[in-house]
Amino acid sequence: MEHLPGISTAYRKDGSCYYRASITYRNKHISLGSFDSPEAGSCAYQEAWQILNGETVPLIEEYPDHSTLPFTKYVTLINFRKNGIYIKTPIYLFPGYFLYYFQPNFALKFDKDDLFFYSTHTIQQRGGYLFICHYGSQYGILSRYGIRKFAVEGRDYLFMNGDNRDYRYQNIKVLNHYMGVLEESKGGKTFYTASIHINGNYIIGRYATETDAAIAYNKAADILNQAGFEKQFIRNYISNLTKETYLSRYDALTISKKIYTVINSSPSS
Repeated sequence: MEHLPGISTAYRKDGSCYYRASITYRNKHISLGSFDSPEAGSCAYQEAWQILNGETVPLIEEYPDHSTLPFTKYVTLINFRKNGIYIKTPIYLFPGYFLYYFQPNFALKFDKDDLFFYSTHTIQQRGGYLFICHYGSQYGILSRYGIRKFAVEGRDYLFMNGDNRDYRYQNIKVLNHYMGVLEESKGGKTFYTASIHINGNYIIGRYATETDAAIAYNKAADILNQAGFEKQFIRNYISNLTKETYLSRYDALTISKKIYTVINSSPSS
């Protein structure tokens, strides 16, 4: 492979060979990927060389459909040349924020405070669910803002400027922090409605504080499970209360009689 710069031969466990492409820029040795042929690896090397050493820096949005170089590496190389920082994930830096790219015209915007985290964690996408894997577990990126997994945009949280790709902290407003809790207003007064889904939504009660509504939801879920309902209701975790205070509020809060009516009318009761 001496006649093809940046290409080396490697072997799989079954003895078959493949080809690694790499390039060095500003004393940084950069892997460009593995390829089935030396020609494909050479194409990736030539594209990388042009990005890093060409007369002009290409735009991320101009990523060619026929490119041999993976898109994530394309972003990484452009960012390295323009901003002087090599980041393995597909991040492009701007003053005060950065973009994390999935496609040439699809990127998420984050505060620079999140740069270290997303430079070491790859964002994955399943349908509309965005998550990262950390120590074998999956975490939705919204959880970093205190937004629960099954929260609904517009009901439980808002993107203040209307851009649901803008994940800067000042752009996200959490409306409802807890499962089954909804903030409402009537006659100029704010209250919190707790409800639970059992073949339809049942109101547990209306409470003066968000925390009480969250505890009431937990209490209703406990009562239903103890009565034989098999649904695994997600419980709310109240981090700002001691165990004693939580139990005191739990015992004192009343819940709607409709919950008991559901229990009594259930075939399992």
